[in-house]
Amino acid sequence: MKAKLFLDTNVMMDLLSERLPFYNSIAKITSLADKGEIKMVASGLSYTTINYLLTKIDNVDIVLDKLRKFKIISEVALLDDEIIEKGLNSNFSDFEDAVQYFSALKANCHIIITRNTKEFKESRLPVMTPDEFLASIKKK
Repeated sequence: MKAKLFLDTNVMMDLLSERLPFYNSIAKITSLADKGEIKMVASGLSYTTINYLLTKIDNVDIVLDKLRKFKIISEVALLDDEIIEKGLNSNFSDFEDAVQYFSALKANCHIIITRNTKEFKESRLPVMTPDEFLASIKKK
């Protein structure tokens, strides 16, 4: 079974903004998805957040093109009433992270990929940085 990774907004932003020094690791993960070796999932919330942030520093057409290309190799997790309700009533200290977590669960993801692992203390799913994930698959 292919690993199904949920990408938190920060690593999706690292990829689409080519933010160094974080870009290379998430680009390698994206390459694995492009080859069909893993599956990637991101929340619709991440798409809107990244569009908002990137259009402050780049042309809107370029940003939309990056998001379109990313969507080709990833799935969009649902964001619905149930997820919002769970996020609002969770023990997560950050509401946005709670929403991401419950989106990952509903999408049947196996691992959450983020640079903010400490924010996912309540997670029942494994939580890894891009570097930790890449190291874990090299061991196999």
